[in-house]
Amino acid sequence: MKPTAHFITLAMRWIALLALALTLTAPLSVNAQSSAPQALVLTANGALTPAMAEYLSRGLQTAERMGVEVVIFQLNTPGGGVELMNRMVQDLLDSPVPVIVYVAPRGAMAGSAGTVLTLAGHAAAMAPETVIGAASPVGSEGEDLGQTMEAKVKNVLKATVRTLAERRGAQAIQLAEETIETAQAVSASEALEAGLVDFIASDVDDLLRQLDGFSVSLKGEQRTLSTAGAAQAPFNPSLIEQLLGILTNPNIVFILLNIGLLAILIELSSPGGWVAGFIGVVCLALAIYGLGVLEINYFGIIFLVTAFVLFLLDIKAPTHGALTAAAVGSLIVGALVLFNSPSVPNFQQRVSVPLIIGTSLIIGAMFFVVLLIALRAQSTPRKMGAETIPGQTGKVTSRIERAGIVQLGGERWTAVLAPGEEPLPVGALVEVVEVQGLRLVVRKIPAEKSES
Repeated sequence: MKPTAHFITLAMRWIALLALALTLTAPLSVNAQSSAPQALVLTANGALTPAMAEYLSRGLQTAERMGVEVVIFQLNTPGGGVELMNRMVQDLLDSPVPVIVYVAPRGAMAGSAGTVLTLAGHAAAMAPETVIGAASPVGSEGEDLGQTMEAKVKNVLKATVRTLAERRGAQAIQLAEETIETAQAVSASEALEAGLVDFIASDVDDLLRQLDGFSVSLKGEQRTLSTAGAAQAPFNPSLIEQLLGILTNPNIVFILLNIGLLAILIELSSPGGWVAGFIGVVCLALAIYGLGVLEINYFGIIFLVTAFVLFLLDIKAPTHGALTAAAVGSLIVGALVLFNSPSVPNFQQRVSVPLIIGTSLIIGAMFFVVLLIALRAQSTPRKMGAETIPGQTGKVTSRIERAGIVQLGGERWTAVLAPGEEPLPVGALVEVVEVQGLRLVVRKIPAEKSES
């Protein structure tokens, strides 16, 4: 085995052992911090994604292994798909550890599917200046549902919230249904007054103080919480979950989509390499994952593909530049339609308009430069054979007096001196002045020029 390969193998083994050691000792180090009750704190921000659902599931499993007193699920979400919501609701209901859904920090919201998640907790709390509600269903691309489908989805959701809010009283059930039927949203104080939530807490410490002695129903049995002086144990997303969360940012998806299409276009225009094609495929794969999670208008994809087709056609079109300008416009419109269309729900995080315009102009400028280079290459006369030899540098291999031998690249040529040149010894560097049949006319390269 080569030394480098041996070193890499040893390094990978040490990294694997270190990762295993950290994995095994992490829960123990948390438990050893204090004999007081512990609260595992999960934090979820942004629209519901598969990565967030996996984070919640993993956190609840960790809480069970650690034997914590309670899980605080700090939530700030505009909502998400019904399927993901149902998956997360089921995880909350099946949790063997009490889960308190806490809408925080100040200014946060539990919108749409977030409302149902809040009700699914064993107890619910909100920070001051937060909002809950607006849970009316919409289509996969943000459009209004048909009358029949809307009625079906609303009835299912209302039955779900009635079940979850049953213990909270008639006023809470009515408000929960109104968040679905009329997209009503309420403040923290209004939700507390209606019994939709149990507490208003300024922070997690305040919430733990209020939870002490509070009874919750855990799988049909009443359990009184003991959270006085409970130690907080933050639970962070894994590296993969963080990466998948980044990939659901529309700004990142837009950039990956452009890089991927641009790299594929470069590969198609000059085949033979693999780097551009590999980068393009990877970026497009990551972008497609984000597109599959985000609520988008797929009509924008048509504009984006059209833009890059126009870029490619402009290289061979007689009116150079016109198609590039049209492609830039199509790229901007496509991004706006894809992520910033009115059909996309208001809670959807949207792409920065300056980012769209700036990226489109940069790509347009790059293609315009490539176009100019291509045109210049086409208009430059091609030199072949002896025409390419003058100006090249060679080395004397046989002393030149009247004639000698010069090594030029991988060839040996008979050479004569240019008028006024003195004999040249072996090893001297020469420049070809002209070609006379099968002989080169050469002159000595000055020392200062050869050094430079």
